[in-house]
Amino acid sequence: MLMRLSLRLRIFLLFAGLAAAALVALMVGLGLGYRRLGSPETFDAFVQGGVVAAFVILGVVAWVWYLFDLNVAKPIDSLAGALRVRAHSDVSGAIDPTIAAYLGDLAPAAKAAAMTLQETRNALAEAVARETTRLTVEKARLEALLSDVDAGVVLCSGDHTLAFYNGQAVDLMGAGAAAPGLDRRLFDYLRDGPIRLAHERLIATGDPEAASDLLCATLNGSRVLSARMRLMAADNGAVPGYVLTLRDVTADHALHARREALLAEVFDRVRRPAANLTTLMAAIPEGAAAPGKLDLALREEVATLTAAVTDLSRRHDEGRGDGWALAMARASDLLDGLRARMEREGLRADTRADALLLRCNGFEVIALLAGLTGAMAGEGLARAFRLTIEEDGTGALIRLIWTGAALPMAQLERWLDAPLEPGISALPRRAVLARHATEIWPEAAGPGENSLCLPIPQARRVVRRPEPIARPVVYDFDLLSKARSAKVQDTRLPDLTYVVFDTETTGLLPGQGDEIVQIAAVRIVNGRRVEGEVFNTLVNPRRPIPLSSTEVHGITEAMVQDAPFVEEVAALFHKFAEGAVLVAHNAPFDMEFLRRLEPGLGLRFDNPALDTVLLSAVIFGQHEVHSLDALTHRLGITIPEEARHTAIGDTIATADAFLKLLPMLQGKGFATFGAVLSEVRRHGRLLKDLN
Repeated sequence: MLMRLSLRLRIFLLFAGLAAAALVALMVGLGLGYRRLGSPETFDAFVQGGVVAAFVILGVVAWVWYLFDLNVAKPIDSLAGALRVRAHSDVSGAIDPTIAAYLGDLAPAAKAAAMTLQETRNALAEAVARETTRLTVEKARLEALLSDVDAGVVLCSGDHTLAFYNGQAVDLMGAGAAAPGLDRRLFDYLRDGPIRLAHERLIATGDPEAASDLLCATLNGSRVLSARMRLMAADNGAVPGYVLTLRDVTADHALHARREALLAEVFDRVRRPAANLTTLMAAIPEGAAAPGKLDLALREEVATLTAAVTDLSRRHDEGRGDGWALAMARASDLLDGLRARMEREGLRADTRADALLLRCNGFEVIALLAGLTGAMAGEGLARAFRLTIEEDGTGALIRLIWTGAALPMAQLERWLDAPLEPGISALPRRAVLARHATEIWPEAAGPGENSLCLPIPQARRVVRRPEPIARPVVYDFDLLSKARSAKVQDTRLPDLTYVVFDTETTGLLPGQGDEIVQIAAVRIVNGRRVEGEVFNTLVNPRRPIPLSSTEVHGITEAMVQDAPFVEEVAALFHKFAEGAVLVAHNAPFDMEFLRRLEPGLGLRFDNPALDTVLLSAVIFGQHEVHSLDALTHRLGITIPEEARHTAIGDTIATADAFLKLLPMLQGKGFATFGAVLSEVRRHGRLLKDLN
């Protein structure tokens, strides 16, 4: 029990005991003297002498205790905190020996030990850095490769918790919901039925090479995804995790449904007029002319059938290019490839192209035009051509121009029926036109010149390329083997997920109408801050922002005019922090702004919470200053001046400080959340406990 008390309190109790013992000894001595003297008239003198002696003893003991506390106990606490920072966190710098000037050689010895530790750590870090440079480069290449994969890829543990996801997976699963995050359930984003069934089916097969194709939907049903699941090896008989690759097939399903509907309509609209015509024709004797009324009915049915066929054909033409995945190709690149093919055949080509991007299959278009120019050269029509690509409405027009006789349409039709690549592909050239929903025709181009015209329906002007959107690969493979605990109290500190947050407000009095103007948060998973999972937004407070507050955080009324209201932001933040321990510096202040919103939202911010003010007191003692600036300075963390007193800047600083405090807490023997919470409550006079 006594060992759980702080050093300063134990020393205080020691001196209090000495004072009490001295007083008891004084009283015993005076009592014995009075009894031996046996003179009642001396009683008052003994009492007065005892009181004076007692006050002298108490004064001397208090003075000695104060000097001891000031020059011994507090310096020992400060020295211990400085040593623990250097032992458990990556903090460099010499220890100031003046903090323990009256402890003899202890401070210089601690300084020497810290310097030796730092030198050893630096030497070890250099050795590790040399060995890991190659792995770091390969890791960066792998991340770049996975971030550019055109399919969404997620990696889940056996209990369906996310341990890896790439940018495409964020786009696919995050539509209309919060973005995915590490250590979150996959079923927060995708419907669980098909995934659970496929997982159980693969486990039952017992084949490590087996894969299962499935169809699943996002939680809100806005997207249908085609997925393939493959199990990963599991350790110690645990439920195996799996890799899930995702593709959006919503458009494919819609296209298929439209085509099925069109086909059904074709049969319906053609079947009825055809049946009527059959009935009417059966009523006419063979070789006889149709009577007047019957002739009119026949004409009406033929007109109906013709209109139906025309309408259905038009709609088919409009949608026949929908199902083909066509990429964007530069017009200049297209002509350069075509000219290379023509020059290989001994033909001459002059090219000119507008700055356009064409949606087409560049290989097929080049093969089609190269085949036609080769056929024309073989027929002696021309061996020199001019190739142009010009903007044409929402599309582009490719012209193949030559000097000489016109190309007969019948000849062009025969060439279009020939294979696209003789000896390689039996696909007819005409199929390229169908795939691109276009036609090709000959027309005059000028005096003595003729041309072939090939329109491309979709094209756009080349503009300056926008800044690339960061599509990070986010992962922590340790989550695959992470043991889960049902109770937060018994969970080891590194196994918990934390959300560190901070708010900026219109003032310091939420009970008097002050509101949030900015809130930011970051997630800490498996002992590291996840760079790609950040919550940061301005908030419209629906009230003026005082100039005194703007001078602190720099947020003006104009900046929040179009920002969302606090109810919307609080609901999103609640989802972001779901299942995590909340961490903040002076958390009661920030939590009061959130908890006053609970009745209107129908939500409760009842997450377990830790306050870095109290954690700092646990490590460094209550006598130290525990402001964010003091704490970060003590831990060797630099807050950029422009980031101080911004929600995201203070959040990142608090998160970095918390990550340095975690190993120090473990070093002091506080391994679980419950142990830390019990110790924190001993410092309740600093801040109230939120748990």
